[in-house]
Amino acid sequence: MDPVTELISMVVTASTPLLLSALGEVYTERSGVLNLGVEGMMALGAVTAFYLTYITREPFFGLTAAALAGLVLAFIHASISISIRSNQVVSGLALSMLGVGLSSLIGKSLIGVPLKYTMSRFEAPLLKDIPIIGGFFVQDSLTYASYFMVVLLWFILFKTKIGVYVRMVGENPRAADAAGINVSVIRYACSLLGGALAGLGGAYLSICYTPVWIEGMTAGQGWIALALVIFSAWNPLYAIVGSYLFGGIRVLQYRLQPYGFSPPLLQTLPYISTIAVLVVFSSSRLRRRLGAPSALGKPYHREEKI
Repeated sequence: MDPVTELISMVVTASTPLLLSALGEVYTERSGVLNLGVEGMMALGAVTAFYLTYITREPFFGLTAAALAGLVLAFIHASISISIRSNQVVSGLALSMLGVGLSSLIGKSLIGVPLKYTMSRFEAPLLKDIPIIGGFFVQDSLTYASYFMVVLLWFILFKTKIGVYVRMVGENPRAADAAGINVSVIRYACSLLGGALAGLGGAYLSICYTPVWIEGMTAGQGWIALALVIFSAWNPLYAIVGSYLFGGIRVLQYRLQPYGFSPPLLQTLPYISTIAVLVVFSSSRLRRRLGAPSALGKPYHREEKI
C-alpha cells in the first residue's frame, strides 16, 4: 500500500466513530430534538462493547450491546424532552455526565486490559488496488456498513414519505400534527436511532480503533459529532465529508510530530477546529440558511403555541 493510500485508510478509520454518531444526531435534530448527550452515549457504548466482547469473545455481541446502551440513554432523554417537555439542553448535558460517569464505573476493572477479539479488516478485491481511494476498501465491516448508512439515511430523509414526516416534525410540528402525523412517535424514533448510532460510534473506538479500555477514551468526540451536524447542514451526505475532514485533522497530529511540531499543540487541533465551526455557525440566520430545523430544541404540546 502506497503512503497516500495508507494515510487515507487511517483517516477513514479515525473518522468512522464520528460519522456514525453524527448520522444519528442528524436524524435526532431533524425531528426537532436537541441531544447534547452524545458524548455520554459514546462513552457508555464504548465500555459496554468492550466488556461484552471481552467476556463473550464475539465483537457482534459487543456492538449489539453498545447500540442498546445508547438506545437506553436516548430513551431517557426522549422521555424527559418529549413526554415531560423539560429543557432539552439541561437533559442532554445531564445525560452526557451520566454516560461518562457510568462508563468510568463499569470500566474501572478493565483499564489497561487488551482486547484480543476485535473486528477484522477486509480488503475488497480490485478496489483496494485503486490509487488513493483504495484506502476506503481496506476496512472493517462496520466502516463498510457506514458507507451504506450514509446513502440509506440520506435517501430515507430526502426521498421517502418517512423523511418528509421527519423534516415536517422538525420544521413545524403543529402543522405535522394537523396533517395526522404523530409528532411524539417520530421524535422518539429519531432519538432512539441517534442513541443507537452514538453507541455504535463509541463501540468502534473500544473494539476496533483502540482495542483496549482507557477511561475517557471518547476524548470529546461526542462534542465534535455535534459540531459536525451543524457543519454538514443536517444532511447525511455532507456528514461523511465533515467526518473525514475532522478525522484527517486527528490523524494529522500524529503525522506532524516527527517534524518537530509540539504534541500538546497538535492534540488541540480537533478541538480548535470544533470551536471554530461552532463560532462560525453560531449565527441563527446562518443556521437557518443551512437548513437548521425551525423547531429544534422546542418541546411541542398541542395546547401550547411554539
